[in-house]
Amino acid sequence: MTITIAVAGKGGTGKTTVSALVVDHLARLGVGDILAVDADPSTNLNLALGVEIGETIGGEREALLEDIQTGRYNLGLEKRQYFQLKIHEALVEADAFDLLAMGRPEGPGCYCAPNHILRQSIDTIASAYDLVIVDNEAGLEHISRRTTQDVDLMLVISDPTVRGLIAAQRVFELVAELGTRVGQAHLLINRVPVDDSGEPRLSPELAAKVQELSLPLLGLLPQDPAVAELDALGKPLADLPEDSPVRQRLVSLIGQVLPVAVPV
Repeated sequence: MTITIAVAGKGGTGKTTVSALVVDHLARLGVGDILAVDADPSTNLNLALGVEIGETIGGEREALLEDIQTGRYNLGLEKRQYFQLKIHEALVEADAFDLLAMGRPEGPGCYCAPNHILRQSIDTIASAYDLVIVDNEAGLEHISRRTTQDVDLMLVISDPTVRGLIAAQRVFELVAELGTRVGQAHLLINRVPVDDSGEPRLSPELAAKVQELSLPLLGLLPQDPAVAELDALGKPLADLPEDSPVRQRLVSLIGQVLPVAVPV
């Protein structure tokens, strides 16, 4: 049975950082076959994980749509089989996980048929993995279009701002509106300033806003200069030290909510 973890939130909150650290942590645990899905068109998860990518699913979808529209598609394969083949070609195989990059968003034209094929193909491939971690784009396109259908654990990321919290609330509302099956959904507030004891602390105003919005807060991730340093140098977040405050705090928090089938 595949366990799916989705990371969502507005742009710039650190979704990719959290996604990469979750992938790295689970890979270190050796919990099974892991698929990381970069569903953000900016395609940065591979950089955070330290792997190179070639083709993206968005590019393959564009090519398939063009072939369908021009009548060039005639390979003797069903379109679903063709797309599965192309997705396998786009799959990046690292030592401890595989990575699939969704790439650019849709252009003009009708994508109903390609998106339906895409959904079926990704579901088929993902079902072969024990764990799937999805770094979602800010607009939740792959959730709203049901490309990502069932989610066992959703982590909604916010920065320590009122705008970030309101955007996070919208994510929770959108999931409820769509009827997406989500086992658990929790809020993580990232890059929170630390006090003199080294503990992340929200301002009284932000703490009150969390309560006002009734957001299911899992915890706070501290501001960690080591993350910014690795980003600046273009180094993967796997290089973050074991005693890194943000790594330690994230491991502790997700250990409380990971599905029971995943040992912590």
